[in-house]
Amino acid sequence: MKLSRSVSRLEAAPAFLSDLIDTLTERGRSLLRHRDVRNATTKDALPELGELLLSRRGEASGVVLAQALVAGYVAADPVKRLEFLTALADRFGPDRRRIEMAIEAVRKNEVPDALEDLHAAAEPRRQELIRRLNLAPGGTSALVRMREELLRHLADHPELRRVDADFSHLFSSWFNRGFLVVRPIDWTTPANILEKIIRYEAVHAIRNWDDLRNRLEPEDRRCYGFFHPQLVDEPLIFVEVALTRSIPGAIGPLLDLARKPTPASETTTAVFYSISNTQKGLGGVSFGNFLIKQVVENLKRELPDLKTFVTLSPVPGFAAWLARERRAEAPACLDAAAREAFATLDEPAWHEDPAKVEKVKEPLLQAAAYYFLKAKDSKGRPIDPVARFHLGNGARLERLNAFGDLSPKGLKQSHGLMVNYLYALDEIEANHEAFAENGKVAASAAVRKTLRADLPSRDLVPTP
Repeated sequence: MKLSRSVSRLEAAPAFLSDLIDTLTERGRSLLRHRDVRNATTKDALPELGELLLSRRGEASGVVLAQALVAGYVAADPVKRLEFLTALADRFGPDRRRIEMAIEAVRKNEVPDALEDLHAAAEPRRQELIRRLNLAPGGTSALVRMREELLRHLADHPELRRVDADFSHLFSSWFNRGFLVVRPIDWTTPANILEKIIRYEAVHAIRNWDDLRNRLEPEDRRCYGFFHPQLVDEPLIFVEVALTRSIPGAIGPLLDLARKPTPASETTTAVFYSISNTQKGLGGVSFGNFLIKQVVENLKRELPDLKTFVTLSPVPGFAAWLARERRAEAPACLDAAAREAFATLDEPAWHEDPAKVEKVKEPLLQAAAYYFLKAKDSKGRPIDPVARFHLGNGARLERLNAFGDLSPKGLKQSHGLMVNYLYALDEIEANHEAFAENGKVAASAAVRKTLRADLPSRDLVPTP
């Protein structure tokens, strides 16, 4: 009997807490209904509502104000929303007077915690405002959308970069790997999530529901989504996996609707052929390393006979980089023969002519080896964003595949080039540390052999 009563109490606890929060929120709403919120919203003054939110100490009233500010921002027209974002930059920075007082205290060594006080004073007020907005129902999702809008304005409003820095700082804590949950996605997953998989697929577009079914239902296909507790129906990242007998060099056969599925028991290789980040508002925010390792561990538990874990990855910046090299007076990796061969790339439908394909293949692979092993951006990192992701996750650049993607998108972004990154379980941590600490690119002997030794070395190729 006692056990039964205890279980009943436990089951009732979530409902009790929910009712308690609703009661507190309603009381806060009553406190603010007649004056503060009404006046702020009727003036359509989102910055004033932000000031009011920061001035409050009560949590119940704070939730009401945060909810009102979020709703007001969503309902505002684009001009008003931009005005609010600009106000975050201009009006919600650090309190200069408080900073000056803290600096003076440090100089005089007046209090033991002077340095901590200075650190707190230097924090922009907008960081606390963003934290409080996050307490509103749906606040996390609203803030992600707010940053997405902010990112669209950065080019024309560089003053917003300091606001973006604060969003990035907070998001990096809220969305770190420890808060993400990995869930399998299959053909039985609720339709609202499957629709988002179609919408957010960023690597190989999903044409229709039959195409999606071909990627989820067969026994040689897997898909995993990374979810955040505050965005339960919004996968932040999803990973599509093909189970095969060997390492593939082309994407076409993997996506062929007419292909015959391979029995999962006969597969030895897991191929990560599409990894999509679904939230533009989280662009540039690292979800932590070893995401792929988590998927590998899940696959190993289900299919212990899997031995090889690789990607089949696009090279989104290769064609643009090669075009710049071809225009350069003294290119780092092209001799006269390579320049002549690459003229073929300017001809229409060159990829349909076997002779032209053969002519361009070797110089294309040699240029690709330089692109991955030598070309760097202005920060000294590999110039390719996909390479940075996988190398940062501990992978090894295993193989270069000329003409692995002859779709219009593949030809445009990389002249058809694709690559395999290998996730060797006993090397992931060492590769990650070498890349993170020293920028070392882990690459197979075959890839390094493709790099021509007779060409001049240029270790830094800044991105324009």
